[in-house]
Amino acid sequence: MSVHARSPVRGARFVGDRFFRQIVDSMRNGVLAITRDGRVAVMNEVAYRVFDLTPSPKDVGRPFGEVLHSQPDVARILASAFELHLLPNRAELRLKGSRAVMGYTLSHILDDAGQVAGAALFFKDLTRVEELEERERLRDRLAALGEMAAAIAHELKNPLAGIEINAGLLRRRVPDSADLQSLVGDIISEAKLANAIVLEVLEFVRPIRLEVERTSIAQVLHDAVRMAEGKVSWRDVQVTMSVEAHLPLIEGDHHQLCQLFTNLLVNALEALDGKGRIAIVAAAGPPADDHPGAADARPVPTVIVEVTDDGPGMAADITDRIFNPFFTTKPQGSGLGLAIVRKIVDAHDGRIDVTSSRERGTAFRVTVPVSRGAEWYQ
Repeated sequence: MSVHARSPVRGARFVGDRFFRQIVDSMRNGVLAITRDGRVAVMNEVAYRVFDLTPSPKDVGRPFGEVLHSQPDVARILASAFELHLLPNRAELRLKGSRAVMGYTLSHILDDAGQVAGAALFFKDLTRVEELEERERLRDRLAALGEMAAAIAHELKNPLAGIEINAGLLRRRVPDSADLQSLVGDIISEAKLANAIVLEVLEFVRPIRLEVERTSIAQVLHDAVRMAEGKVSWRDVQVTMSVEAHLPLIEGDHHQLCQLFTNLLVNALEALDGKGRIAIVAAAGPPADDHPGAADARPVPTVIVEVTDDGPGMAADITDRIFNPFFTTKPQGSGLGLAIVRKIVDAHDGRIDVTSSRERGTAFRVTVPVSRGAEWYQ
């Protein structure tokens, strides 16, 4: 694909270069153009945002390799423009160091003589689109898994109940045997644990039906802290909470949101094993498109909640799998706590990110959209 500089746009004589630069700056897609000698000619605001760079007018005229030092894959794509005859069209690239995905088209810029004078990269941030597609794939997998798990769980509930009842009857018949009492007690405890896992599986595979209301994120977090206190011993763990003033009300299910943050807190408390710090921070986030990829997509306000602990952290291969159903590193875990968190976040059209290291602990970042109505602000 080539952009011909020698074919003037009809009406171009009525406007100047400034107007065309305003067109580029007003585009909702990223535009990055370079000259034949490898210097930046045009780079609009969207390009800076997608590449997570600070806009600077001084970048025009600089070598594109210097400007894109943090995005070497993008620099390689631009460099290949002068070596390839067939340029990529509607290709995709996952940006280094982030979860961002961009769809791009690379074009030659031809001068009046038809010679290659530069190259232009046109691209769009597809991260949110990819997330929505992955969410749909996950829903399909969970639907199939749910049918199987529900059938198995229903079959297991009755035998487990029978084991627990008969063990209780047996305990009454051997009141004088401490050893048998201990063994029967273990049987009852294990049966209760297995039954709790069965119930958790049934709850997980059941579709979420949100009871949407105007919900205060501050109240959600306070309720989650209270619920977590009843599930795990805090011992010497210090918990701090910081909620930005005048946050917008969230259009969501208060109970499900409480469950979400309760699970994150329980996960952090178990990781700390009775000693450490947990920080909960809620603040207004940047607007996000309500329908990514749509021509009429509008920015919607968001709220970001971070739950951070200074525990031992997780290895990268563990971090990539923690939201998978039934994956757990705990001896007594069901592997559903964080999978339920992901499910609730998806039901609210939000997103969840996790960063973890052995030196700094683990941080979960939950982003949820809020009401578009200004009257819903506190």
